[in-house]
Amino acid sequence: MENLNLIETFSEFKELKSIDRATMMSVLEDVFRGMLVKMFGSADNYDIIINIDKGDFEIWRNREVVENGEVTDPNQQISLAEAKLIDADYEVGEEVTDEVKLLDFGRRAILALRQNLTARILDLEKNNIFQKYRDRIGDIITGEIYQVWKREILVLDEEGNELILPKTEQIPTDYFRKGDSIRAVVVRVEMRNNTPLIILSRTSPIFLERLFELEVPEIFDGLIIIKKIVRIPGERAKVAVESYDERIDPVGACVGMKGSRIHGIVRELKNENIDVINYTNNLQLFITRALSPAKISSIKIDEKSKKADVYLKPNEVSLAIGKGGLNIKLASQLTGYEIDVYRETDLADEEDVNLDEFSDEIDGWIIDELKAIGCDTARSVLNLNIEDLVKRTDLEEETIKEVLKILKAEFE
Repeated sequence: MENLNLIETFSEFKELKSIDRATMMSVLEDVFRGMLVKMFGSADNYDIIINIDKGDFEIWRNREVVENGEVTDPNQQISLAEAKLIDADYEVGEEVTDEVKLLDFGRRAILALRQNLTARILDLEKNNIFQKYRDRIGDIITGEIYQVWKREILVLDEEGNELILPKTEQIPTDYFRKGDSIRAVVVRVEMRNNTPLIILSRTSPIFLERLFELEVPEIFDGLIIIKKIVRIPGERAKVAVESYDERIDPVGACVGMKGSRIHGIVRELKNENIDVINYTNNLQLFITRALSPAKISSIKIDEKSKKADVYLKPNEVSLAIGKGGLNIKLASQLTGYEIDVYRETDLADEEDVNLDEFSDEIDGWIIDELKAIGCDTARSVLNLNIEDLVKRTDLEEETIKEVLKILKAEFE
């Protein structure tokens, strides 16, 4: 019965299937030897036999037979009289091997042994989780929401390991409840207070890249490569792709028949708009594609300053800039160039007047608001109706009417 308490701990140890047998044996023997050293000062003359499968163990002590009354170290030596009680054939100088029962160590020693063993098991388990997830950085994990807090979500993987999804790594429109299934990518693994901390993300570009690998077989097989991904989580993303096989249309393969492939990704990302762009080394063409769906008339590129001036027809400017400036911002990040958009002028536009000329009649902040949506001249504002201006700016309808009145007067 003295082994009963330890057998439960052995069972726990056996459950850690990812820990190899050699490591198990080494740790268990190390714990037992540590106890013997603490009790007797040395464990060199002990043999420890461990049976992990049965959850059992044996401890055998080896002692030298000495003449009666000459025992100086009971742990290393045994008197001839005692030896003969074990076996009558023993002689002085021979070695006696006898089994030591755990019960002989006392209740306190057994309790300390169990605590030490449990602590070592926990340390092994923590280290194993850390090593496992450190090798999985960049992989998608599917887990179950266990707890939802204000600043983070606790996720359990299929083995019950705890993973953390911080608020900052969640898509703004994400909403989860306990028990929900979730997919995210492992972005960081670290040890904090001797406990592995696994950080997940749904906002990382790597998450979007892995989703494409899952949905598009050509990407998974390496026939199509993702050159770069930029995204504003929950709003919009741009993905530049290139095909190594001329027969494969990379954009078409990523989108799928009637959008079948990309729809699954969009749903996972809470309706994030995804623009898939065919990558090219032709910088002018790449910038043109990056600003899609706007149609560009001409581009001036300054490679030294990494700037590109893009000229468009007036009705294309708002498309190039996009809602809240997202399209032009992402296009700049994707191409690595600072992009400025300008209206293409023709003879009919020569009579146009820059908005700054009206600074004595229109407040500066109103002019700035109009410039933010690509309207930097009087005619560019007059080309838009009141409803469009209300939608695309933070200006009140009355303010817009007053501005239009001032601008119209200039051309009358």
